[in-house]
Amino acid sequence: SGSGILPRGRGPLRQSEKPMPELPEVETIVRDLNAAGLIGKTVSFARVYWPRSIAAPSAPEFCRLMEKREIPAVDRRGKFLVFRLAGGRSMLLHLRMSGRLHLVPCERPRSAHEHVVIGFEDGSELRFHDTRKFGRIYLLEHAEKILSRLGPEPLLPGFTAKRLEGMLTARSRFLKPLLLDQSFLAGLGNIYVDEALWEARIHPQRRSDSLSTAEAKSLHAAIRRVLRRGIKNLGTSLGTGKANFYSVSRRRGRNGDELNVFRRTGEPCPRCGSAIRRIVVGQRSTHLCPRCQGIDIRVHNKKPS
Repeated sequence: SGSGILPRGRGPLRQSEKPMPELPEVETIVRDLNAAGLIGKTVSFARVYWPRSIAAPSAPEFCRLMEKREIPAVDRRGKFLVFRLAGGRSMLLHLRMSGRLHLVPCERPRSAHEHVVIGFEDGSELRFHDTRKFGRIYLLEHAEKILSRLGPEPLLPGFTAKRLEGMLTARSRFLKPLLLDQSFLAGLGNIYVDEALWEARIHPQRRSDSLSTAEAKSLHAAIRRVLRRGIKNLGTSLGTGKANFYSVSRRRGRNGDELNVFRRTGEPCPRCGSAIRRIVVGQRSTHLCPRCQGIDIRVHNKKPS
């Protein structure tokens, strides 16, 4: 159908590499942590079993500074989990490829891939599980040193279609790598960029400054729509591997059932029936419909007169 929403129960998605958690997955984790009662807990200890998981400060200093800190708030900025700590510091966590969080009783044995453990005075523990060891934690007095580098949040009211059009016009880059650039727009990754461009019927190799006002408006609406759908579906889990996305409550995201092009190579486009193609744009795997989005790039990349 033209709604862009597929029926559930489709076959397994193709290609085995695991995508990085994006805005809907991180937002799902934030909501899980809040629902689980993390807010108001006080840290009794922190232990680090893989020192490189701590990007700043050193692992011993991280453990020292975390002690006796209450957590009054947990939120999100782009793909970062942001733990606000009493006293002004913030703990930033970037999950990267395989990171996830477990909130468990202290009696539960620690697994080999739980590299950072934060214990609370009530006997519960927050454990950072990271099979591939790419995730990073920052404990900072001024979190904006990192967060200020990020672009606008696509779901906030201030991110309007007019603002997006101005951002696109100010640059002349292929859309796919530009939308993946976290300094341009925060939170988008491979999954939701491919889905948004398909919904907007725009080729990923269009030059950003070639879009008309109507196309920019369509892209703006598509970005917000696919992100909200992803959040509603608790994120996207692909395949059954141990490095896959799982929420704090150990639930798999359901959004994979509703993806239209991402990792659907060779399957019919839900809108026109053409076979979905996979190409490489900016060294990133990219999925599109050659009919709905397949245009003469040389013509359409000319700046509108």
